[in-house]
Amino acid sequence: MPASVAIILQETLVKIGLRHILNELFNINPLCITTFENDKLENFDLYITDANIYIEHLDYFIPRKNKTIIITSNNSINAKGLILNKYADEEEIIEMFRVILKDIENQNSYTHGELSQREIEVLKLIASGLINKEIADRLNISINTVLSHRKNITAKLGIRSVSGLSFYAMMNGYIVI
Repeated sequence: MPASVAIILQETLVKIGLRHILNELFNINPLCITTFENDKLENFDLYITDANIYIEHLDYFIPRKNKTIIITSNNSINAKGLILNKYADEEEIIEMFRVILKDIENQNSYTHGELSQREIEVLKLIASGLINKEIADRLNISINTVLSHRKNITAKLGIRSVSGLSFYAMMNGYIVI
C-alpha cells in the first residue's frame, strides 16, 4: 500500500469520506489539504484531487499522473485511468480503490499500451474537435486510416467516447487548455 497519501479537495464531506475509506479499510492515514500548496506535496506516494484542481495545476500533476486519482462525476471515462466517479455505489468505490492501490503496490501504474506517434497526432485532433474527414485532410491520410487509428487508440486506452479521449489527452499533456 502507498505509505503516504494526499487528498487535495475543497469539499469537506468528500474529504471526510475518502479519509474514512482509506483509514478504515486500507489502514492509510491521508493528509487532507483544502488548497493546493506545491511545497507541501513533494513526497507523497498517491494524490487524490478533482478535475478542476488537476487542470489548474497541470504542470505539477502531469509528471505524477500515474500516482494521481481524479475524483469526477463523469461515467464515460475508464476507471483504469485513475478516475473515481464520486456518484458510484459505495462497494464500487471501495473496489476501485482496491484495484488502484493494488496496482500501485505492484508498480503497475496503469500504463496503457503505448500509442504510436501517429495515434497521438490523431488523438490530439480528436480532442480538438475535428471529425474524421477533417483529420484525414489535415494528416493527408484516408478516412479508413483515421478509423483504424481511432480503433487502435480505443483498444489501447479502453476509452470509447470523444469526451473521454479528450480528457485523457488533457491529463497526459497532449493538449493544454
